[in-house]
Amino acid sequence: MNFLELCLLAAIWGASFLFMRIATPAFGPFALIVLRVGIAALVLLPAVRHAAARLQWRDHVGALALVGLTNSAIPFCLFSYSTLYLNAGLDSILNAMTPLWTGLIAVAWFQVGMSRRQGAGLLLGIIGVTTLVWDQLSSHALGVAPALGAALLATLCYGFAANYSRRHLVGVPPAMVAFGSQFFSAVVLLPFAWASWPTQAIGMPIWLCVAGLAIVCTGLAYVLYYRLIAHVGAAYAASVTFLVPIFGMLWGALFLGERISPREIAACLIILFGIALAGGKLSAWRGWFVRGRS
Repeated sequence: MNFLELCLLAAIWGASFLFMRIATPAFGPFALIVLRVGIAALVLLPAVRHAAARLQWRDHVGALALVGLTNSAIPFCLFSYSTLYLNAGLDSILNAMTPLWTGLIAVAWFQVGMSRRQGAGLLLGIIGVTTLVWDQLSSHALGVAPALGAALLATLCYGFAANYSRRHLVGVPPAMVAFGSQFFSAVVLLPFAWASWPTQAIGMPIWLCVAGLAIVCTGLAYVLYYRLIAHVGAAYAASVTFLVPIFGMLWGALFLGERISPREIAACLIILFGIALAGGKLSAWRGWFVRGRS
């Protein structure tokens, strides 16, 4: 059951790139993301209904605001912008760089030690991304280079937010962190969304993509993610990273007719292997396999 929930979460988060790819041209990054985070905040509002939760809110409001900026507002807008020029599958692969940036920032900024295995995993991840980026840049398509930079900067923001949360939001209920990040993201982005709000009429299929992005890919996904953390632990829940690119490429191919090149598949495998090596997943999987045979 837990594995099915993990696959469901990966399928949902993989679909977020599909929805952004469809809706961003109509709304623009700011308007689309303010709808995404604003509606998601309403879905997550029950997280602050208790007096104890409101006390946590008051004590950590500054940290929640910073996490909202770096874990939602900035990276969501950057990924939304990148979908104007990159396909959904490619963005989902680049998103998988988040754990590697998280480890690198932990070493460089927060003085956390890095083992040789982690260093090798980081190097593999960089090789995988370089392979992917080089392939895209060789096409010389207009706007591709800034879009690639935006996607990689988004994962860097995720990496910072993960490290910051571990140090400054210890003991804060995960649902509160989720609500706070979406709420403050909406507050920060509202003026930019107002200034760039689309003047043309938006069709119902686009609005359905917005609803899916906000309610399912953000609000419901966070609830499912934290449910997994509560039931089987953060390490297991974090392994969703390995499945998201698979679904991102699958949805892009099925619904948008995106071509999956052999180089993209190779780069994806290199990146995911690097993540597994850096995060100690290979030894864990080997242990599970041995125990399963004994």
